Amino acid sequence: MGALMVIFSLQPKQRSKTRDSVEDELELSAVRHRPEGLEQLEAQTRFSRKELQILYRGFKNECPSGVVNEETFKDIYSQFFPQGDASTYAHFLFNAFDTDHNGSVSFEDFVMGLSILLRGTIQEKLNWAFNLYDINKDGYITKEEMLDIMKAIYDMMGKCTYPVLKEETPRQHVEVFFQKMDKNKDGVVTIDEFIDCCQNDENIMRSMHLFENVL
Repeated sequence: MGALMVIFSLQPKQRSKTRDSVEDELELSAVRHRPEGLEQLEAQTRFSRKELQILYRGFKNECPSGVVNEETFKDIYSQFFPQGDASTYAHFLFNAFDTDHNGSVSFEDFVMGLSILLRGTIQEKLNWAFNLYDINKDGYITKEEMLDIMKAIYDMMGKCTYPVLKEETPRQHVEVFFQKMDKNKDGVVTIDEFIDCCQNDENIMRSMHLFENVL
């Protein structure tokens, strides 16, 4: 989670509070993509107005156009995992933030997702995680999709894990998790199966914390 917060919370040089507020409001209408007003975003998320202002300045600093495309997202995200290859996981993460699937992530997309991940309920976080694992967005998770995500996480973590993980480790974990989740053995995991299994299995919940730590 820290990586995303650092990326978009970097503040430029300090300015007066009044000037901050005026410039934020002016720039909201000046960028190519115009975000929702801060008051509306404050109502839709669990961030305060001040927190949204800080996040917006960082987002605008990295993405002056008001939106971020996938390549830029990958470049920024990969800086935080130099010991591995974060490109595949960043691709999946980008798609989870890109809720309208238009190939770009707006400031609204970003803060709505971040609000869930940082301050959402367990149910909301698990819904978001299901969406991440459901790569083709058909409402189901297949074993192949789960394996793709797990491999991407291990590739990104590189050699920083101890003990160093064997190449077959992701597949072994997926076999165990999928068997537990696919309760009716139809070869796919529904959102109800996913949430029910995660909430009732401490091992999977611990694994979910690994997922949270790489956001």
